[in-house]
Amino acid sequence: MPAPLRKLVVVLVLLALYVAGGAYSSLLGGGPDEVALFWPAAGVGLAAVLRFGWRISWIVPVGTLLVHLLFDPVPRVFIVWSMASNLAGVLAGAWVVKRQPMDDLLTVRFGLHALAGAVVMSTVGAAIGSAGMLQAGMIGAAQWPGSAARWLLGDLLGATSIAPALMLLLPGRSGQRRRFPASDYAPESERLVWNIALMASYLLMAWGGSLGGNYAMGLVALPLGVMVWSAVRMPPTHTAVAGALTMLLIAGLAGFGIAGYPRARAPLDSVYLLVFLIQVAALPLMLAFAMHQQRVSANVLRHRASVDPLTGLENRNAFEEAVKPEVAAGPPLPMALAYVDLDHLKLINDTASHVAGDELIRGVAGVIAAHMHPDEHLARTGGDEFALLLRNCAPMVAEDRMRALLRAIEGYRCGWDGQMLGTTASAGVVTFMPGQADYAQLLSQADAACFTAKEQGGNRVCLASLAAGELLDRTAAMRWVLRIREALEKHALELHCQSIVPLQPGVLTGRHFEVLLRLRDPRSGERLDPGQFMPAAERFRLGTRIDREVVSRTLEWLEQRPEAAATVDTCAINLSGEAVIDEGFIGWLAERLRRSSFPASRLCFELTETSAVRDLARARRFINQLRELGCRFALDDFGTGFCSFNYLRSLDVDYFKIDGSFVRDMHASPMAEAVVRSINEIAHVLEKKSIAEHTETETERRALQALGVDFAQGYAFDHPRPIDEYFADPPGGRP
Repeated sequence: MPAPLRKLVVVLVLLALYVAGGAYSSLLGGGPDEVALFWPAAGVGLAAVLRFGWRISWIVPVGTLLVHLLFDPVPRVFIVWSMASNLAGVLAGAWVVKRQPMDDLLTVRFGLHALAGAVVMSTVGAAIGSAGMLQAGMIGAAQWPGSAARWLLGDLLGATSIAPALMLLLPGRSGQRRRFPASDYAPESERLVWNIALMASYLLMAWGGSLGGNYAMGLVALPLGVMVWSAVRMPPTHTAVAGALTMLLIAGLAGFGIAGYPRARAPLDSVYLLVFLIQVAALPLMLAFAMHQQRVSANVLRHRASVDPLTGLENRNAFEEAVKPEVAAGPPLPMALAYVDLDHLKLINDTASHVAGDELIRGVAGVIAAHMHPDEHLARTGGDEFALLLRNCAPMVAEDRMRALLRAIEGYRCGWDGQMLGTTASAGVVTFMPGQADYAQLLSQADAACFTAKEQGGNRVCLASLAAGELLDRTAAMRWVLRIREALEKHALELHCQSIVPLQPGVLTGRHFEVLLRLRDPRSGERLDPGQFMPAAERFRLGTRIDREVVSRTLEWLEQRPEAAATVDTCAINLSGEAVIDEGFIGWLAERLRRSSFPASRLCFELTETSAVRDLARARRFINQLRELGCRFALDDFGTGFCSFNYLRSLDVDYFKIDGSFVRDMHASPMAEAVVRSINEIAHVLEKKSIAEHTETETERRALQALGVDFAQGYAFDHPRPIDEYFADPPGGRP
């Protein structure tokens, strides 16, 4: 049906309802000099204006005129007063209601505001209408207060019982219909029982009234109880419609004086009855609105708990809840769990902004969703990470699907601030049969495979197997990460010290030592060397956290023991390669040194040659920033990049630490001895000091001393000891 014709039909239906409501009221009245007990047309007029705007208000005077001409004859002079009273009342009430936003009708706040508008409508209409009755000679001055009160309450009952039902039933309302899960409302069986109960309450009310008695009106509690049931368990529309039907029925019984219900003729009786009926109409509706708001709040919380706000996809928790049962006992068909991680999204965030990065993630989420089957699951599990459950996927099929997905992601472009942003992704996939493995194991394997794909350069798929030894090893490394994090939280890292001893006389007088790290497993109590846990820590970006922990613990120990700190000439602390690229590390260290009583000039930070060569410009800036803080610097494991002597002038370090592999081989390899000699000579040419690592025998010590090496470190002098034990001995070394 065309829109204009549909609107015309709706308007004509509203006009017909208005006239029908007026006709029903005329039947309830005792004569032309009496005010109608119940005026449903007031609710029709108010709902029409609130729904369709001021232009439709013409149906109120036209409908009133038709009611008087066809059903309720009154003096001609009063017709104008009646039309004016109803129109003015509807306009005043609608104006009050429209002063507040009407974006959601189903709230207690809007219900109370609408009730206030209904009171204004009824008051204005009663004032004008009763004045018209007095002017037309239909009532005397003594009857005016009772007639005005009855007019007001009759209009108010019509507004509270009829208007809500029409507002909820009228078509085309935007933003008002909220869909809830079926579990939020009563099942169909209960709704059927409710309908039967409502009809039964009407019959019992009529039958009980027919038996006589002064308190027959108390049987109204029967339908009231059913409406309260509806308010708690049914959609608000059920309660509104039930309230309208109940008021029409009760008003009919009282107005016609049938089924044993006496007709309310005395003005005070009418007031009592109308006040009671208004409460019966309004209270279940308010309860229904309150329950609706509770459902809305519960659904908002449920949505926030299960849906990712950026992409609209399932979040990690919702994905896990949905997938776990299928993984454990789904149909006996091959399935695949995939883990997708975007490559280099940090570049987008750093260069274009995090808002641009979010927009790119949102677009990529749409690309992934387009490649999913309707019955498959997709979730955003982290910042730029997604998890997918693929159905009926053998290994080759799953791999082919993921390759196609990665090509689609690579081809996607997101327009942002005049530039086109794009990215690639890495994916790990593990295929399985339901019941073959638990969800946690599968997700761990898929995540590990994804990490492998990223390590291999990204933009590729790595297919995992539940029996793949390499991936199981990576899973073991991931477990190491959990142990390291637990150790950091519980401060289970232990500080050991090993002396760096001068080989030439007169070099220094105080302690020169390196702080070495040991990890005390919080569960087993086992003490672990760095070689057992640092590879996993560096792989999973925990190096800087460990660096900060070691620096903090070392400074705290020295600050708390000023006498021991006074014996220190140089305290060497290793830094991970990750510290070089961590923009916040220098700022943190500067603030920590500012608060420390231990002089920064006695700290010497060590960085491996490999880490420095990886990004020479960044390493040079990092070393210069440390030196500006007053610290010294050493290039550790020097010689592993032996062909890189050319860059030494650009790295302003204080010490070259000769890699221990050359020191150990000096007695058997002329080449190793030549390397040690060359590094030492280069260091002296550049006015630096040399330190030989892993000096384990007296022969090696003498050979290094003969070559002119400045310092040595190793078992030939002492073993690493806990820091308390190390400082318990007096300072000193072997010349």
